[in-house]
Amino acid sequence: MEDATRAQIERECERLVTRYCHLIDHGEAARVAELFTQDGVWKSAEVTMKGREELVAGFGARQANTARMSRHVCNNLLVDVIDADHATGCVYLTLYRHDGKESRTVSPLKGPVFVGEYRDRFERTDDGWRFAHREIDVSFVRSKDDDVAASSGD
Repeated sequence: MEDATRAQIERECERLVTRYCHLIDHGEAARVAELFTQDGVWKSAEVTMKGREELVAGFGARQANTARMSRHVCNNLLVDVIDADHATGCVYLTLYRHDGKESRTVSPLKGPVFVGEYRDRFERTDDGWRFAHREIDVSFVRSKDDDVAASSGD
């Protein structure tokens, strides 16, 4: 495979990762399902969603939670191109999230809710590159003690 083709695939997968974050963080989470293959899977330790119907329902519930403000900060993305139709990826995630008054533009900052990584499998479809499988693995979690200390001024 030519370097230019490989670089184009990497860039398209990078844009997919960024689009995912933007949709969730800006009130359009239900549209995340469009970023997956028809039989795509999103998985965490608590939840597995398989196929567009489950993805629409799951991310639609997130979209309906208008009291939640979040920012998915992703960096250190590594995309490995397998062939013209398949790639894998890993990206670090720092998630900031706060539930509060709807329609606010600023939330208090107590630090990230967690830090982890997404492990992705990408596939080229007739509609472009999509997630075939996205799994989150959490490495660091803000403890309830951190929340208490932050609210007490310690």
